[in-house]
Amino acid sequence: MSTAEPEPARVFPDLDSFTAAVGEQLGHSEWHTVTQDQIDLFADATLDHQWIHVDPERAAAGPFGAPIAHGFLTLSLIPRLAKDVYRVDGLSMGINYGLNKVRFPQPVKVGQRIRGSAELAEATPGKQGTQAVVRWTLEIDGEAKPACIAEMVTVLVP
Repeated sequence: MSTAEPEPARVFPDLDSFTAAVGEQLGHSEWHTVTQDQIDLFADATLDHQWIHVDPERAAAGPFGAPIAHGFLTLSLIPRLAKDVYRVDGLSMGINYGLNKVRFPQPVKVGQRIRGSAELAEATPGKQGTQAVVRWTLEIDGEAKPACIAEMVTVLVP
């Protein structure tokens, strides 16, 4: 049985071909179901045990009708979803540099599916590597509003 991860939608052979894609849609990830177990583990890791996340009975009677994922849990799934979307070969590493803008327009209820779509917004050469800004939209299956919109900044080191 193979444990290899599937190939992403787009594979760039090198940094130059990736930076040439500025302004382009990079693709969509597969759908990912957000589970109560994930939410509980995230709550444990962050010490954020607010009832809207971790108390299914109380949350069912609350404003969302079910437990919801922490916004930062949704945001933290971007690196996982990115593996489905694109890969840049020939790098020694990629470093998370931060975020320019993050919004959570719609909460993700337990059991809902999300997927990410990515656009390469900027690629700026620098001393340590190329700083890439990727605009992410995390859609919720069947919902009009996205769960998260974020500009993720990564330094790509050849």
